Amino acid sequence: MAKQVAFVDTKPFWEFDYGPTHPLKMWRLKLTQELQRSFGLLEQVELIEPRMATDKEVLVFHEPDYLQALVDADEGIWSPKLIRYGLGTPDCPVMEGVYTGAMLSAGASAQAAQLIAEGKFNIAFNMAGGLHHAMPSYASGFCYINDPVVAIYKLLQKFERVAYIDIDAHHGDGVQVAFYHNPQVLTISLHENGRYLFPGTGFESEMGEGEGFGFALNIPFMPYAGDDVYLRVLDEVVLRALEKFQPKAIVTQLGADALHGDPITHWNLTTHSYLQAIQAFKELKLPWLALGGGGYNIANVCRCWTLALATMLKTDLPNEVPEEWKPLARQYGIYLDNLIDVEPTNSTPTVKADTERIINWLKGNHPLLQ
Repeated sequence: MAKQVAFVDTKPFWEFDYGPTHPLKMWRLKLTQELQRSFGLLEQVELIEPRMATDKEVLVFHEPDYLQALVDADEGIWSPKLIRYGLGTPDCPVMEGVYTGAMLSAGASAQAAQLIAEGKFNIAFNMAGGLHHAMPSYASGFCYINDPVVAIYKLLQKFERVAYIDIDAHHGDGVQVAFYHNPQVLTISLHENGRYLFPGTGFESEMGEGEGFGFALNIPFMPYAGDDVYLRVLDEVVLRALEKFQPKAIVTQLGADALHGDPITHWNLTTHSYLQAIQAFKELKLPWLALGGGGYNIANVCRCWTLALATMLKTDLPNEVPEEWKPLARQYGIYLDNLIDVEPTNSTPTVKADTERIINWLKGNHPLLQ
């Protein structure tokens, strides 16, 4: 029986390391993929060996001199000239393999997009992708090459309209920059308000410019927003905008850092709202490229991306985590017994009022919600 979902093997990424104090741990990919394996999910997918992106693929967005700076930094040796490219900062350190790893992530997303564009798979999942902050000429927010942008350009060769939906706690600023003037791409980002969290952008008034006006949609949430307001926005704003835009394919960035307990964000979401968002994307019945993203509570990453893959495969999982996986997780200090949170969360009156304000403003001002 032919496999319906293409899944990028993350094993080649496990060797990369941002450093011991950096919050982005590449071994989260190892723990997540091994949890998916323990549940039997990898038996149901077509496992894809990732490849590096070509210069041509990434130069659709990134500047040639920046790409050369990444090449120069690949040995992990810092030099003063790299600072102008955002390389060598606490967020974006210069480490061995920085160019190789970034191009491998971008190549994997491009490869997954190509499989969808060719009609070989209707869904492809690259957990090592979703690096949405990288800018044309500099690294930003743990991101060096903007693989979602690279992948969207690949899809545009086949599909006339592509929607990008970003549920990471941080605004998908790099992707918005790439398509801010492009009416073929609708960028939607649900994120913590930029007044409280990096990158400080993504306000509701950012709606695109020129021919792209009305094709950027931002929903900023107050800190400690719960499942109740999130699901209201999903129904009242996101799905309505998608219905109006009528995309031919979707790209989703599935960052897990909006869940409660993440050490660098301030949200109070649970797997209840996360799962409903994934299920809503599945129910669109469109060619779907899913990408990873943020997530610094590793147990949450493991839960979210395992549940996401199960949803793509239409597979029901038991709530109990397999015992065979736990010894590996304990080696990294991760303890996890259940996939699903017990109860959904509610927001404070202040958060609810602010969310209603955002919804009403968007309904009154955003062209796709008129």
